[in-house]
Amino acid sequence: MIAAFAGAGIVRRACERQIVAIDTLNPRVFAEDTRATVDDTPYGGGPGMVMTVAPLRKAISSIRTESERPVHVIYLSPQGRTLSEAALPELAQHHHIVLLAGRYEGIDERLIERDIDSEWSLGDFVLSGGEIAAMAVIDALTRRLPGALGDERSAMQDSFGEGLLDHPHYTRPELIDGQAVPAVLLSGNHAEIDRWRRREALGRTWLRRPELLSNKALSVADQKLLNEFITAVPAGSKNGVS
Repeated sequence: MIAAFAGAGIVRRACERQIVAIDTLNPRVFAEDTRATVDDTPYGGGPGMVMTVAPLRKAISSIRTESERPVHVIYLSPQGRTLSEAALPELAQHHHIVLLAGRYEGIDERLIERDIDSEWSLGDFVLSGGEIAAMAVIDALTRRLPGALGDERSAMQDSFGEGLLDHPHYTRPELIDGQAVPAVLLSGNHAEIDRWRRREALGRTWLRRPELLSNKALSVADQKLLNEFITAVPAGSKNGVS
């Protein structure tokens, strides 16, 4: 799964440019029996299986031993801290990250207590395994690295880049089903375009994710733009684009 993911798109290009390096390690390699067992039934009974300490600990230890840099081990779990754009700079400080993708009912708690540096989650839902979460973390971190994107401004303008949702985007043709592209985007007036985009980003955040604004100190100019947006929103509007 990870190999296929790393062979496409932005992540593939970043690997080819040696901006990032991605490798995988199967804990079954470190299993202690001929069946390469990495899980067992839970103490106390109950459904499912629990990943055992020994093969995972040996896998992590082998990485720490071979790495020339400090290793930060992350367990991807629904019980972890929720990943967000604001948290990515914290993770990006680590040059060598190990993403432990759990399976079954999870991993033995003793491994979490002694071998894991942090736990992270994609949100309050459960996946069959941590591989999808691992791919999300890899993608989110890779696109922040200098040279990974074709245009460095893309990352800055993405949703949550400044704690706001992104503004609406349009491309050709100019008219679809009687709906035209906002005139300001065709004006060539870049100052007005920037102003419109900022207003729409503020307004869209107010409409769809108001909690993002509750802890954000808006400048006088931003507050004025938001007030303009709110005033212009038609009653009952679903998207607020104006």
